Amino acid sequence: MYYFFYFGTLGLNAVLLVMAKTKPLTNTEVKQAKPKDKPYKLSDGDGLQLRVRPNGSKSWILDYYKPYSRKRTSLSFGLYPHVTLAEARERRKYARELLAKDIDPKEHREEVKAANRDVLCTTFKHIALNWFDIHKTKIADKTGRDLWSSLENHVLPSMGDVPVTKVKSANVIKTLKPVAAKGSLEAVRKLCQNLNKIMTFAVNTGVIDSNPLTGINQAFEAPTVTNRPALNPHELPELMKALTFANIKLVTRCLIEWQLHTMVRPSEAAGAKWSEIDFDNRLWNIPPERMKKARGHIVPLTKQTLALLEVMKPISYHLTFIFPADRNQHDHANNETANKALRRMGFKDRLVAHGMRSIASTTLNEQGFDFDVIETALAHVDGNEVRRAYNRTNYLERRRIMMAWWSEHIEKAAFGNMSLANVKQQL
Repeated sequence: MYYFFYFGTLGLNAVLLVMAKTKPLTNTEVKQAKPKDKPYKLSDGDGLQLRVRPNGSKSWILDYYKPYSRKRTSLSFGLYPHVTLAEARERRKYARELLAKDIDPKEHREEVKAANRDVLCTTFKHIALNWFDIHKTKIADKTGRDLWSSLENHVLPSMGDVPVTKVKSANVIKTLKPVAAKGSLEAVRKLCQNLNKIMTFAVNTGVIDSNPLTGINQAFEAPTVTNRPALNPHELPELMKALTFANIKLVTRCLIEWQLHTMVRPSEAAGAKWSEIDFDNRLWNIPPERMKKARGHIVPLTKQTLALLEVMKPISYHLTFIFPADRNQHDHANNETANKALRRMGFKDRLVAHGMRSIASTTLNEQGFDFDVIETALAHVDGNEVRRAYNRTNYLERRRIMMAWWSEHIEKAAFGNMSLANVKQQL
């Protein structure tokens, strides 16, 4: 409401505009405010307005003058009834306190939002996710799933929302102690390793200046290193004989022989697809996503491995996977299938499926085959980065010769007639 006073005694037509104190709104007035053809406002005083739109929506607006520039502007406090009259008044009070300090409340709110976004973008979980998005491209899918699952189970519940700038070694050690108390020392070792990688990533991306977790593995007992059980090379005939008379499915037996001949890892063998086989060039092309180091691997196929494929053709050539699962033929055999079969065959604590690679490696090294050729056949990545950069050959033709010798050696260990891959038996 405005009052006008006329000062005739001054001989002038002077008009003085005086703003009377606005009557505060009531909850009933706010609730019962009806929409009109055009938007309108109801004033609560001191700049606070309830804006009512034709569609019936009601929102709180604070009209004020910006510090220094004195330009008129407004600040939204949100929609009614999500923001009540009392809450709107509290927000007005806070905004007026800022204005009294020459702080623009709208700019202040944006700064707070930006700061909160920065905090969210620098939580440990956010940094860990950014690191993992890159790291997972360098490792096998299963390895990546296991890695992230370990972080989700043991680290992220207590550390996920902590700003990476606030991560301290003492808190991390406290987080990992329950894992160590259960005797899972290998899990603790891997967690310490990956936590350090995450924090180093934060350093390298400029989020923090230094890694506070360096050396936290020293706070825990080191796990006992145990090599995977593997037979000595001279025990290979025993394995082949046991394989011949074992009460196992044909697919399982073929899978074990396939892995033994090709020297691949259990998961790589179990997941073999017919589409990966190049019969014309006698090659098995394993794509990067199925390899431990996410690097494609080529395996030269010998007469014996091709014979194994002939055994499997009537069973699975119409399917995707060479070694289909029992319960779902559209899936591949479980990665643990070979291990379970070997245990049933009496090789518990003596041999695991991965150990067949050791038999091959030891035998081939003893026979004087070139170390680099053997390591390439095993899909091992050279630890020397400089040497790896210059040594990019896959030794394919030399591996053909070596793999042929290895398959012949396995066939001889099977006494000539006990292996499914026996070429003479296929003729």
